[in-house]
Amino acid sequence: MAPKFKDGDVVATFSGKWVSYIHTAMAYSAFVGALCVGLYLHYHKIVQNEFYGYPQEWFPSVSATIGDRYPERSVFMLFIALTSGPRFALVALWYILTRRNNSSLPKFVAGVGIFRTLTCGGWTYVTSTDDHDWHDIFMISYLVATLPWTLGCLALSPRNPAALKYRKIFAGAFFGTLVPLIYFFIQHKVHRVAGAYTIYAFFEWTLVLLDVAFDAVTVVEFANFEIVVKDVRGISRGTGNQAVADAVLEKEKDKEVGKVFAGGFAWSGVLDAAADVYVGFTFWSMLTALGLCVWYFPLWHMGISGYEVMVMSTVSPFLLGIKSLRYLVVKNVRICHLLSLSGLLSYLAKSPENRLFSAGFGVWMACLSWAATFYAERSQPHRLEARISAFSLGLIASSIAKFAFWTNNPIWPIMHAPNGGWNKVGLALAVVAILRSTRSTASSGADMQAPGPTKGSPTLAGLGLAGLFFAMHSLLSDSSTMILWVWEGYPVRGPLAVPHGAWTLLAMGFGLVIGLFAPTFARSWAFYGIGSIGAAVLTTSSHWVGYYGALTLAVYVMAAAPVLISQAVRHSPGSTFGLGFLIYNVMVLAHVWVVAYAFVPGGPIMREHTDWVQTAMMLLIGCGVFSATGQPKSPSIQKYKGKPNPAARKQRSYYLYVLGGLELMAIAIAYLRFPSYNYTPYHPETKSVTAGIWTIHFSLDNDMWSSEHRMRDVIKELEIDVIGLLESDLQRIIMGNRDTTQFLAEDLGMYVDFGPGPNKHTWGSALLSKFPIVNSTHHLLPSPVGELAPAIHATLDMYGEYIDVFVFHSGQEEDPEDRRLQSEYLAKLMKETPRPAILLSYLVTKPGEGNYNNYVGEKSGMRDIDPSDWDRWCEYILYKGLRRSGYARVSRSTITDTEIQVGKFVIGQPEGTNEMIPEEQVPEGLRFPALFRGQGVRGHAYHVFNEPRYYA
Repeated sequence: MAPKFKDGDVVATFSGKWVSYIHTAMAYSAFVGALCVGLYLHYHKIVQNEFYGYPQEWFPSVSATIGDRYPERSVFMLFIALTSGPRFALVALWYILTRRNNSSLPKFVAGVGIFRTLTCGGWTYVTSTDDHDWHDIFMISYLVATLPWTLGCLALSPRNPAALKYRKIFAGAFFGTLVPLIYFFIQHKVHRVAGAYTIYAFFEWTLVLLDVAFDAVTVVEFANFEIVVKDVRGISRGTGNQAVADAVLEKEKDKEVGKVFAGGFAWSGVLDAAADVYVGFTFWSMLTALGLCVWYFPLWHMGISGYEVMVMSTVSPFLLGIKSLRYLVVKNVRICHLLSLSGLLSYLAKSPENRLFSAGFGVWMACLSWAATFYAERSQPHRLEARISAFSLGLIASSIAKFAFWTNNPIWPIMHAPNGGWNKVGLALAVVAILRSTRSTASSGADMQAPGPTKGSPTLAGLGLAGLFFAMHSLLSDSSTMILWVWEGYPVRGPLAVPHGAWTLLAMGFGLVIGLFAPTFARSWAFYGIGSIGAAVLTTSSHWVGYYGALTLAVYVMAAAPVLISQAVRHSPGSTFGLGFLIYNVMVLAHVWVVAYAFVPGGPIMREHTDWVQTAMMLLIGCGVFSATGQPKSPSIQKYKGKPNPAARKQRSYYLYVLGGLELMAIAIAYLRFPSYNYTPYHPETKSVTAGIWTIHFSLDNDMWSSEHRMRDVIKELEIDVIGLLESDLQRIIMGNRDTTQFLAEDLGMYVDFGPGPNKHTWGSALLSKFPIVNSTHHLLPSPVGELAPAIHATLDMYGEYIDVFVFHSGQEEDPEDRRLQSEYLAKLMKETPRPAILLSYLVTKPGEGNYNNYVGEKSGMRDIDPSDWDRWCEYILYKGLRRSGYARVSRSTITDTEIQVGKFVIGQPEGTNEMIPEEQVPEGLRFPALFRGQGVRGHAYHVFNEPRYYA
């Protein structure tokens, strides 16, 4: 019988520390028990992975241990089930321990704890064999929730030195272990290093031990609890141990960081912030789509079309220089924002021209609306900061959306339902977000001045905006852009678009936080110097060194945004935002001319001068910094009219919550998109290779729709193992900062090598392969006059034999000397390789004439896949040291302007003859798919010969 007291506090008594003891014991028993059983019963099976087994790999990973094998799976499930009760009790006791008046953080942390417990059950009881997708969803949800749980527990930890010490040690070790964990996983998956998975497994088991150990520290505080439930020292009522977060607030009560997360939490505030950010997301979605829509027309006209004038849609803020118009726009800013949604509606227009005009009008209204919004809020610094935060977070949200959708934004005008567009959802959310976000502004139309004196030059402020907007758009609107700047081929010596795109997004978020909390530092010349060094390193270096420069630049640009925009709104928006967007347009054109110099008047002046563009960008930002440094320090958002402004601090916290959510989303996407690297060719039983070449016209089809899905379908149905893609570099503003190869590689299960990067000034070449790419080198062939000719020289491991594959795009017809020099360079390159080789190319020559004889014959050592095919000019497939078994030409449908050429080769057999044989004599695994005979499918059919050709 429990003892009774008149106050009724005590019902039963046992120490709360037993909750921690039982939880720790059950959790460790689950993992250690499964490991012991697995090692005893299935050792060789659980150390085996897709590449190696014992003795190269000699210790199993967590997933292999607790997976599908009986009885270790059952041992793990049993003890994890027994862990659930103590786990829920641990979360409940932690909430009781840390709850405080006027603070919702303990509730949030408790909710995260419950969520982690439920998702743990999800990935435990739904294995990857049962349902791979749901297993991954539960697993990544659990891992993502670990971050707020850990940080929340640290913030709420009572001031017990021993407990706090161990929590910091275990948390630091946990997150520190993630770095080598990812490194050795990439060594295993990408580089296929023997033994790397064993080292990865040790780090994975370390994470498990640290995760449980972090929660085991609660034994220190729970020793002060008795169950059920008497708080013997009053700590749950705030009369005992004081929380660390409270101590920080008391010690640094005048510091901004300490106040931001103090006070209550309201979902309405989060929804307001989310609505603002979504409006920013729609702005960046429309702005990044404009150049892409414009690009369609010079692309199909092969020169200036006249539609390029639509890039000037951004200069609408010049209208705000007229006082009456400014009053009208500011007073009706909601209507202006709603009118800008024509940019999202443009996908409904069937005609490319009408789609461009609709998108252009949307950008016109969006630029006008945002400039007016900033101007309307300038009298209240905290409201202005909220709009700037939303604008900047909108860019991060846009980049994350592209990260999730393989570099396409799902609400662009080039997207619709058949190619993965979410246009209707995006539009509906935009309407709701605008209606909520524009309920009020600080000004109803009147010119309300910003606090304090206004110093600095409006012209310099406008130039600063130009540099800022250009940097944000050209480098940060896609997480893979700067990664491809520093990519130089295999073996991997630098970052990958996945998972390291998440690093770029994290750097952007970190930069914005610096801009909000340390504006004095953000506008300092010292920080500007750091950003300039980052830009220089990115422009001049490759691999990890170049990427570190990219991350530095990303941090700086996002930190500069609040400072430069705050300074610009102190002047007339016509003279700052209008001028800013005008010069931004000039920068966009210069950014294109560095590669399109052969097609525009005066273009050769800018030929291959990305360094000039980067220098001009930083000088323009420097103009803005110069203007901002002349401005006296702006009033802090802590005060409004000289009085404390807790609402402003709380408002800032909501935008930081949104930022945190976005960054967690980026990490989750990186995890879910990480490639499996377990690719196999279509017909390994015949040791055959189907190789193709296709000029994809920048992944815009004849009707201005993004063409990745249609390309994927035909490549899969043709069973192509290795394909070269030309005109594939889309990492420029005018092309949407996209990368088609990411979607194709992940969906088709292929390795990918993105050819000379965006800073190498070519139209692009890429290689996709079912076979591992052992080594690759990127070449820029001699081009003294015309456009640069890119080439990839890759060595592939095909069925245990090294085969060289060349992907090459020759210069245009107008420059014969360029093409001659390029043919001699490539012929020498192919002649020098001692290995069998395949050339997938765009040569611009007639069979048997001129430069053809450099590519084919003694100079190169290469043979034409079909010398009798006289009807060629652009695409050619050449080979040596392999048996060529088949050749086909496939019509393009409306995807591009160039057909697909495909050849079949057999590894390990001599070259053979040019004698053609009927298909009946060809083994089934060496035949081309019958799907494309006759009328074919979706506009793709064998043409020219009307059937494939086969050879003895």
